[in-house]
Amino acid sequence: MKKILKLFVILIAIVAVVVGILGVACIFYPTEHKLTVEKYAQMYGVEDELVYAVIKAESNFDESAVSKKGAVGLMQIMDSTGEWAAEKIGLDNYTKESLYNPEINIEIGCFYLSYLLDLYGNNVRCAVAAYNAGQANVDKWLGNEMYSKDGKNLDKIPFGETAKYVKKVMRNTKIYDFLY
Repeated sequence: MKKILKLFVILIAIVAVVVGILGVACIFYPTEHKLTVEKYAQMYGVEDELVYAVIKAESNFDESAVSKKGAVGLMQIMDSTGEWAAEKIGLDNYTKESLYNPEINIEIGCFYLSYLLDLYGNNVRCAVAAYNAGQANVDKWLGNEMYSKDGKNLDKIPFGETAKYVKKVMRNTKIYDFLY
């Protein structure tokens, strides 16, 4: 009986440690704006974990973030991309300031990710690279045997910043998938 009780106490301790570690991990990988992310991820057919991974990599959940190049908000949308997407999805009264609104920023970001995923045959790596470096660059890389052997997958990303970004988003996606 003492052995069973001892085993039970050890098991409870292990569970407490694991739950504690996962709880701490969730602090570093939050799911802020959960209802908005779920709504637009589902609407545009994008995995929630990918949306969270992009937000984490782009702004670390800072709604007021602005990049050196002028990308704005949670998903770091450029104004030109915002204008294009707003027109495509029928957002009335779009302005660059609209990108500071988490609802609008996440909707445009999800729409754009969906567009890129469709464009690249659900190749997440290519879509994420295009999200960072632009579609024209990814198309050029896919057409160059130095970067793509089959014209569909990126074997090498020549922009160091984009290569790091893609790794970060792919890693973040796995972490979000594991945690949630």
